Amino acid sequence: MSSTLQVEVPSKYPADKVFKTFSDFDTIAPKVKPEVFKSIETVEGNGDVGTIKIFTFGDAVPFTTGKYKVDALDASNHSFSYSFIEGDILMGILNSISYTVKVVLSSDGGSVFQQTVTYNYKGDEKLPEEVLKKEKETHEETYKAIEAYAIAHA
Repeated sequence: MSSTLQVEVPSKYPADKVFKTFSDFDTIAPKVKPEVFKSIETVEGNGDVGTIKIFTFGDAVPFTTGKYKVDALDASNHSFSYSFIEGDILMGILNSISYTVKVVLSSDGGSVFQQTVTYNYKGDEKLPEEVLKKEKETHEETYKAIEAYAIAHA
């Protein structure tokens, strides 16, 4: 059993620029959202498919760690996917959390950051709607903070 969350955030910046900014997520996220991301450390790999990273989360979230693996990376199409596979981020009820990110062109010359989050449950217990709503807000706020950081440091 699973549940899915869709996040879409429009940007006035082109897809290649937004995608490049998100390639620096490990460095930027702890700077702009330290209450959510305390640190992100690569423990295996160089960022390509199969890379494993450890997230240490901040005080604004109800968990402390998560291990994720890069599942797919297609820079030419501005997309990547990864899965959290271990840690208390799985809250004892999840087998994994899968993320697919794609940055697509918009008709105004900008782009749209699209993220699909799939929560893969162990059993019948599901995350409450209010938790999913908060998760969506956190993803949107994080995107906007990273974009603002990239603009300020361009």
